[in-house]
Amino acid sequence: MAQYAKPLANLIAQLSRLPGIGGKTAQRLAFHILSMDEESAAKLADAITDAKRTMKYCSVCGNLTDVDPCPLCRDSSRDDSVICVVETPRDVAAMERIREFKGRYHVLHGVISPMDGIGPEDINLKSLIVRLQQNDVKEVILATNPNIEGEATAMYIARLLKPAGIKVTRIAHGIPVGGDLEYADEVTLSKAMEGRREL
Repeated sequence: MAQYAKPLANLIAQLSRLPGIGGKTAQRLAFHILSMDEESAAKLADAITDAKRTMKYCSVCGNLTDVDPCPLCRDSSRDDSVICVVETPRDVAAMERIREFKGRYHVLHGVISPMDGIGPEDINLKSLIVRLQQNDVKEVILATNPNIEGEATAMYIARLLKPAGIKVTRIAHGIPVGGDLEYADEVTLSKAMEGRREL
């Protein structure tokens, strides 16, 4: 990036470190930021700094929040007997968008991945066990991603909870709405067949 002045090259380099942002997108964003008026650029910088300084993990569920416990954990209208276990705070946001689930959440902050040296002790699993011991939970819904690590994590948690007599369910996987069978891989088709239901 010798063609750019040092501050601009540094901005492009920092933006390109963000997930999903390649070199060309980082350049477009950098030039857009530089074309913003001083006040707008300052607001963007302040928003990043403020979010980084004030956001933390909820002491109950592990979701990102600026108050502890988070609004979802403080919501008395939610069902305490059902906990949906997800990998990241982004997954909580995705589940909330459907406006169907009215239970509680638990964020693992990762998945078990022996290849990456991540074991059960490296994710937010102990606090889930404590929650289950302290509350009258009837069902745990495992909503980890349908990949090798997500499946392994779901199986591990299911085996761990089985002796406690708590109902453990797994979200269904299969063909997305609007998808074509001819483009689906074998694993997706297999999961779709396993998850079929009577109409």
